Amino acid sequence: MPRIRARLPERESLIRMIKNWEAGKHRPKDPYPVLYCRVFGTDESALFSDDDDTPAQLDEETEALELARRVAASDVGGETLDRLEEVVDDLATAYQGTSPVELLGRIRQHLTYVSHLVDAKKTFVEHRRLLAAGGWLSLLASTCHIDLRQFEAAATWLRTATQLARHAEHPEIEAWCLETEAWQAVTTADYRRALTLARGAQALAPRRSSAFIQATAQEGRIWARLGSGPETRDALNRVAQLVSPLSMPDRPEHHYRYDPSKSEAYVATTLSWLGGPAAVPYTWQVVARMEADVPFRPRRAVSTRLDLALALLTADQPDEAGRLVLEAMTSGVLVPSNHWRANEVITTLETRGLPEAPDLREAYRALPSLGADDARRR
Repeated sequence: MPRIRARLPERESLIRMIKNWEAGKHRPKDPYPVLYCRVFGTDESALFSDDDDTPAQLDEETEALELARRVAASDVGGETLDRLEEVVDDLATAYQGTSPVELLGRIRQHLTYVSHLVDAKKTFVEHRRLLAAGGWLSLLASTCHIDLRQFEAAATWLRTATQLARHAEHPEIEAWCLETEAWQAVTTADYRRALTLARGAQALAPRRSSAFIQATAQEGRIWARLGSGPETRDALNRVAQLVSPLSMPDRPEHHYRYDPSKSEAYVATTLSWLGGPAAVPYTWQVVARMEADVPFRPRRAVSTRLDLALALLTADQPDEAGRLVLEAMTSGVLVPSNHWRANEVITTLETRGLPEAPDLREAYRALPSLGADDARRR
């Protein structure tokens, strides 16, 4: 019993967990069924029927907070950590072609595993590697929640990722956390806050790391949304200097590894947001290259089509813009965090009186809305 007692969460977390169990939301994991049975003086088969197929998982927020609480304390071997790090890379690579809902299920399974390993015996180096893996997984979970416009859950996992990164002394993960928060701020049009976060990420990230390049590119996009041409071009030039010596990585679709193809997509977005004659021809070229990319990255390709649609509006080609935005909305891979980009194009087409605009608006309203904020925009 003393060992079990030492493994129990804090009182507030335990109360919340018990409420969820008794409400039927989750089935408790070991050692809680044993403790329940001792309290009520019955056996496990009577209290927990075998036909209960409710997933035995903590609710998401509690799971994130509990993992963060336990990392401050310290039989994990190098082979286990190698495999866990491979899983992290696999999930980050799957991000481009997997729905956020599906990917979240896989991420949470591995976060649960990391949580179980936190208290196991290990060396200091192994402990830091484990925390770093948990940090990457928490960051990816937050990113998926942002894609779904589930901002409260995203914030919880982002705080956990930041805490794990600090315990692991891993500034790149911590910088990615700020950059991810900056992107969320962009999706809600909070551009000044996004700018502060992007600059903070650059200050924290190791120089020339993927996080540093991404945060610099994000800064350029934010300046474009603010309509600041000189600052936008300065950021684009800095990104070009950082990307020019890069070779294509082994896994270019990895979400946390910057590559030349990603840079092209970001330039296309930045130019389309800034406006001007260069946006249309450049973005057309990027779209064409993406269609031929191996591996094909569907989510990035759809986002670039929305960029092109926006650029075409400034070039007075509303019909083609409408066609592209409809393709994006019916692609099946447009995530809720990018719905606003489609809405931006449709709103402009409505203002211009395009005959197809009502049909586009109807298609927009038919998009799956998984976040409360997204629903309010319709």
